[in-house]
Amino acid sequence: MHDHVMDAESAVDILGALGDGGVDVRLCGGWAVDALLDEQTRTHSDLDVWLEAAQFEQVITVLARVGVDRLYPWGDDRPWNFVVHDGARRRVDLHAYERIRDGSIHYGGFEVGQTYPSEALDGRGSINGIDVRCESPTWSLRWHTGYPKRPVDFHDVGRLCKKFDLELPHEFSTSQAVPPYP
Repeated sequence: MHDHVMDAESAVDILGALGDGGVDVRLCGGWAVDALLDEQTRTHSDLDVWLEAAQFEQVITVLARVGVDRLYPWGDDRPWNFVVHDGARRRVDLHAYERIRDGSIHYGGFEVGQTYPSEALDGRGSINGIDVRCESPTWSLRWHTGYPKRPVDFHDVGRLCKKFDLELPHEFSTSQAVPPYP
């Protein structure tokens, strides 16, 4: 069992509070996959969100209002990506980006960042019947590649590919021995 659990009700509550606070976030990670699938398929340890860097102060203010007000050092923190939590079970992984004049988004530092098309964050899905915005299926799949895989990644990618008729990336081939996700 995870020390942190982001259940659907908590995810919807946090997203609702952010929306009520005038903040436009998009889901990424595991909850984005489940939102795209329109069903919760697994337990989630956090809520990953894309946020425009210009709204950073608003995001922190809203999260503090709902009790998610502590930094959670996890060893991979960067100025554009870090985790906050409530001291108990809820954890939010923030991914800050800047919008470029042509509408694309820049994620990361000046020298090490990446630029993505705005369509990357044009996905739509639902959590518990509540409409949410998230990364698109194609980009969600792409962002699940290029790092060491965990069982949850195989779980998420397999379902994304099946629902949206996407080609399974080579690194997710069944020839790789990875324990199944419970």
